[in-house]
Amino acid sequence: MIYNAMENTPIDFKTVNKKITDSGLEDLGSASIRELVKLVNEIEKSTGEKYIRMEMGVPGLMPPEIGVNAEIEALRKGVGAIYPMIEGIPELKFEMARFVKNFLNIDVNEDGCIPSVGSMQGAFAAYLVAARRDANKDTVLFIDPGFPVQKQQLKVLGYKYKTFDVYDYRGEALREKLESYVSKGNISSIIYSNPNNPSWICFTEKELKIIAETADKYDVIVIEDLAYFAMDFRKDYSKPGLAPYQPTVANYTNNWMMLVSSSKVFSYAGQRIGSMVISDSLYNKKFPDLKRFFKTDGFGYSIIYGALYSLSSGVCHSAQFGFAAMLKAANDGEYDFVENVKEYGRRARTMKKLFTDNGFKIVYDKDEGNPIADGFYFTFSYPGMTGGELLKELLYYGISAITLSITGSERTEGLRACVSQTGADRYADLESRLKCFNKKFKQG
Repeated sequence: MIYNAMENTPIDFKTVNKKITDSGLEDLGSASIRELVKLVNEIEKSTGEKYIRMEMGVPGLMPPEIGVNAEIEALRKGVGAIYPMIEGIPELKFEMARFVKNFLNIDVNEDGCIPSVGSMQGAFAAYLVAARRDANKDTVLFIDPGFPVQKQQLKVLGYKYKTFDVYDYRGEALREKLESYVSKGNISSIIYSNPNNPSWICFTEKELKIIAETADKYDVIVIEDLAYFAMDFRKDYSKPGLAPYQPTVANYTNNWMMLVSSSKVFSYAGQRIGSMVISDSLYNKKFPDLKRFFKTDGFGYSIIYGALYSLSSGVCHSAQFGFAAMLKAANDGEYDFVENVKEYGRRARTMKKLFTDNGFKIVYDKDEGNPIADGFYFTFSYPGMTGGELLKELLYYGISAITLSITGSERTEGLRACVSQTGADRYADLESRLKCFNKKFKQG
């Protein structure tokens, strides 16, 4: 059912309508995150009204002084004048290997800890090499919902991909679903995020083991996106060297790569630095088909001197020192990196209640039978509306989000909300706008 917004909306109806028309976005439901960011920026600029911004997953907390000070010190020492080595500075590689051991209980050689320009570049480089190691394996499998831009990366590369919404295939049901794709022999890699963007579901140890066993059976590389490292706040993963540890597929297979980001858990998004972490076995493994594109058949060598060299020729020198300092402080037990970001869980708890109190439903509400955690994202819908319709109507009420349909979700009625830009000072505005929305659209 399509609704037509009345002119007595919290944000001027005519201005919003004009900006939507001027944007050239014929279907808001399929708009990308950045396209929506641009649209809302234009509306805010024209109306002077501040939106409840939930469309983009940007950190809303200040970065730790540990990293900032280390980066400033590095710049003062002159690193800004020197190209960094592509494989990363020794300090960062050492601390990343320690971090993986301390917080995932996984041993990895420093060689396989490679800085990237955020996890996005790490994913791009991973695709470049993983999908070229075997001429018969030319397709990436997404366990969705997932980060929409990763599919855009594959489109840019001209690579094939398959996808399925995991929500109805939790537990043992995941095995058969994975088999239905990878048994065809064309899957090069499997990628997922854990905790998941956008649904915030978290895979169990049983599910991670199933993914690992399937990957080993069919020689598939698992790319584990840990952008929200340790942010399942139902358990405390913040103590170095002590259980519980961040769950990982690396406990069950050697065919893995991790993408570790500084953006969310370290609130260091502006510096665009993360790290690829490659298992020792995979890093040293040789694939003859790689020589079609790279100088050698070595996987790790091709990642660094083939893919990353072509993409950026190294990560910002000073940012590496900042990231290394934060990792060292976490490894030494001097900085609780999880405690700071628990604020996102508190925000999610409050915001979800404001939505459900005003007629909205949480779309992904269970995590294999248990209530979903409160974290960086949550998903919501409104009875009788598709995701595209809901997104458009909310714009007139000063609320922005993205549709679940662009994340690979089959829940086309839903939207994804990010809590990072909505502090306690905006709760009253959010509540008022949701009440106004519900008053208009409430059925019965």
